[in-house]
Amino acid sequence: MRKSTTILNYLKSRRSSTISLCSNQLLNRNDGVLTLLSSVRFASTTLQHPSTSNLIHHSNHNHNQVVDFPGGTVKFIPEMRFITESFLERTPCYHVLDDNGQTIPGSNFAQVSEEVAVKMYHDMVTLQTMDTILYEAQRQGRISFYVTTNGEEAINIASAAALAMDDIIFPQYREPGVLLWRGFTLQEFANQCFSNKYDNGKGRQMPAHYGSNKHNYVTVASTVATQIPHAVGAAYSLKMDKKDACAVTYFGDGGSSTGDFHAALNFAAVLEAPVIFICRNNGWAISTPTSDQFRSDGIVVKGQAYGVRSIRVDGNDALAIYSAVQAARQMAITEERPILIETLTYRVGHHSTSDDSTKYRPANEIERWRLARDPVARFRKWIERNGWWNTNAESELRSSLRQQILHAIQVAENEEKPPIKDMFSDVYDVPPSNLKEQEQWLRESIRKHPQEYPPNISM
Repeated sequence: MRKSTTILNYLKSRRSSTISLCSNQLLNRNDGVLTLLSSVRFASTTLQHPSTSNLIHHSNHNHNQVVDFPGGTVKFIPEMRFITESFLERTPCYHVLDDNGQTIPGSNFAQVSEEVAVKMYHDMVTLQTMDTILYEAQRQGRISFYVTTNGEEAINIASAAALAMDDIIFPQYREPGVLLWRGFTLQEFANQCFSNKYDNGKGRQMPAHYGSNKHNYVTVASTVATQIPHAVGAAYSLKMDKKDACAVTYFGDGGSSTGDFHAALNFAAVLEAPVIFICRNNGWAISTPTSDQFRSDGIVVKGQAYGVRSIRVDGNDALAIYSAVQAARQMAITEERPILIETLTYRVGHHSTSDDSTKYRPANEIERWRLARDPVARFRKWIERNGWWNTNAESELRSSLRQQILHAIQVAENEEKPPIKDMFSDVYDVPPSNLKEQEQWLRESIRKHPQEYPPNISM
């Protein structure tokens, strides 16, 4: 009993001395825990002892009082004043090219070389063509599912062009263009969609759910927005390792309505993680319009609410996207801060092959966006004005791409499916008995009912 009392008194004395240390010397500490955090952020969010320097009372009682609260000085006012929920003027949208592909007078943007610009256009057309053909393949029953990027090609390709290969990508399911830019081949895309033995995911993912360790592209997950906090964690790891790289995550306006989005933004702001959040605000989360999701001025203002530097960009303007992402990457890495980019665009295609968007939005609305604000056509006009592209090059490119993609599909379709054993691997070091039984049952089922399974399945 005496020994326990002695230990308790010791702990109380240690606690008292610790409290004294925290209150008097917190900003001077330099131990392992505090050095992980920014000294500037600690200085600006530490609440010191209340004193006349922190709470100022003016003798003339004009109510000009302030309090030094964590985050900075807050002024007191005698009036009851609520922050308005409406906006007199919406956050402006940065763009460089008008609908005719001409640069806006006075616009500031990152210079793009002929080589980069032509590759950007080449990859946008490739993405557009691949989407068209693979969508048709799904409608023919050759693959089970597909999702297109129609209308959002500029976000895919221009953002990828502004990033570095060491940057880690956490995509949703509408960013295959980022992978295309990084060197993922048409054959690799086809292999994944047809789930053959050369698919990186061993046939265990839905079509269009790509992933590649080689290209720093984390495998797509169907669950909405789960990739957003993952990106923040990866970014914080890059920061601790002092890497000259950032994490980049993509999501739609529907993703911003999830809890993961809000947790991730707060997580990133507090830890000052070098992460870029790119939101494709295309007006629709499947069949739910943005007007049914939130009453705020889109997504860009949510960044400000969490203390994240943010910008709204024309998502159909490749030059604006390229410039904004390039600047965001520079700030994220050199200043160790998160950046939120809201891109205003429109999903011209259906949400996926499981959706018919004409059931919930007017067909003429879709057609208007397709014709008047096509990001691919707009960028083509710009490179043509620069003398970097012409009609002959356009015809040759589209003809060649169609042949390449059709060939890749034919090859992928005829390859063997992944071996049966791959369905049961990569989880346990030693497979448990129930998985062994399931594998044996499946093999027997295939032998008894071969007509119910693909003919090119590998036993």
